Amino acid sequence: VNMMAKAATDPIAEGRALLEAGDPAAAANLLYPYTEAHPADHESRYWLYSALVAAGEPAAARQTLDDARNLHSVAMLRAHGVDLNRFRTDKAYCARIGQQLYAIKHMAPASLTLGRGLDLDNPDVQTMISYGLSLQHQGRTDEAINVFSAAAETFPHPAVHEFLLYALFHAPDRMRRVSDEARRWSDLYAAPLTPASPVFANARTADRPLRIGYVGPSFTRSQVAQFLLPVLETHDPKAVEVFLYCADPAAEDALPPGCTVRGIGALSDAEVATLIRKDTIDILVDVWGHTAGSRLPVFAHRPAPVQVAWINFVQTTGLACMDYILHADSMKVEGTDEFFTEEIWHIGPIVAPSRPSVDRLPDVPTPALKNGYVTYGSFNNPAKLSEMTIAAWSLILRQRPGDRLILKYGPFTDPVMQRVTRARFAAYGAAPEQLEFRGHTTGPDYWREFQDIDLALDPSPCPGGTTSCDALANGVPVLTQRGDDFYSRIGVPVVLPCGLPELIAEGWDDYVDKAVALTADPQALDALRARVRPGFDASPYRDEVGFTRNLEGIFRQMQARWLAATA
Repeated sequence: VNMMAKAATDPIAEGRALLEAGDPAAAANLLYPYTEAHPADHESRYWLYSALVAAGEPAAARQTLDDARNLHSVAMLRAHGVDLNRFRTDKAYCARIGQQLYAIKHMAPASLTLGRGLDLDNPDVQTMISYGLSLQHQGRTDEAINVFSAAAETFPHPAVHEFLLYALFHAPDRMRRVSDEARRWSDLYAAPLTPASPVFANARTADRPLRIGYVGPSFTRSQVAQFLLPVLETHDPKAVEVFLYCADPAAEDALPPGCTVRGIGALSDAEVATLIRKDTIDILVDVWGHTAGSRLPVFAHRPAPVQVAWINFVQTTGLACMDYILHADSMKVEGTDEFFTEEIWHIGPIVAPSRPSVDRLPDVPTPALKNGYVTYGSFNNPAKLSEMTIAAWSLILRQRPGDRLILKYGPFTDPVMQRVTRARFAAYGAAPEQLEFRGHTTGPDYWREFQDIDLALDPSPCPGGTTSCDALANGVPVLTQRGDDFYSRIGVPVVLPCGLPELIAEGWDDYVDKAVALTADPQALDALRARVRPGFDASPYRDEVGFTRNLEGIFRQMQARWLAATA
């Protein structure tokens, strides 16, 4: 009633009422002349965008959203005290302001200013990369890909080119594009370094401890720590000798005492490869892939007889000299091999163990029991929120108008990004008021926020990884789906080993139906929640010794293959 009364005197409210009544064409026809008469108004354009999407006018909708976001971003720049006269004319000023906005995670204003800060006559690599990342963190995948493609051409360097590879993960046709671009990266930066007939001084015996080397920028100060440290700490010293190659050992937290640690931050790739050869490493494992801080060019020098990609990067590295990549069994999809230069070695139900934080809080009943409504949650990077994901989550919220969805990630503190996201959901029938945004937190504050979530929603075709493990470890059920390719299935080996097959949907229709059904009865939802944390704690994720013994056995098989092939 209040909305209808407001609509009688407010064209924006009237447009919203028409959209919510199921007449998006009428809403667009009403809102369009209003936006023409109010050229600086962003709010009317957000609603016009939602109406145009609902009316099946994607091209007009995209332009309208761009206009709304830019106008809103300019308003934010004004609120931040930015000199708009200099903004219009001074590229260096724009680049500097853009970096400041990026640092506080206000990605929409940051991308506007960084874009204006690009000096094509004197390009700056950091401005270009930050511009691409500011777009990527908003989920503006195509634009980010274009920027990173230009950066890779303008600054031909392996680390710059890797930003393009990561952005391509989120493209609809990512399987072929990532595979082709990874091979192109290898042709440019790896193949020229790879010896045709490498010679190794490794002892050619199978009845000795294997020398395993792990390569990454950090082993204790990154997202891989909760997956990798359990393995490093439980390696059998009678079976393996462990060598760790990281940027700065002095900056690491405590590492297992049995490991030999080498600092490689100040060394060139060729120098690191020489060091690894001197250590006569049998199995060299990259735990980082094509992400910032990567040392994949080291592997191009072929310093070890067997080279393996694992943990942080489940796509192909593109390197012909990378022998294997480790996947979980449930990630298998026919035809996947053609997208990899590596042989895919399926290692069991999980890709790696996951150790809960010592800050993990006691489990709590599902919050719907005390709230009287269901709280869905996603703590994923906005780049993963595809249009299909937004549409499906909106359909869930539309069927449950009293429920809400928490979206948590650092850039969601940006008011422009919040408003853009509300507009995207409104296009598919969800009320903007159903969304709550939260920023980045750490430690107990981070773990506490899981106590607010009844059901975590996994995006697709780019599911969560670390956040999904964290949710299960804290008792929150995670609804995922069995996608069409291996990457869209990475949620399956997260929930299935925990004894929760009912949380795996077969397609989007089943996903929406399951979300609504699982949350229809708070008591049943609480009973499900009571199984989640115990299921995780009893799962292979917590069998650190069992996983590590299996991994050591796989490494032993890989070495045996090499011995046989080079006999």
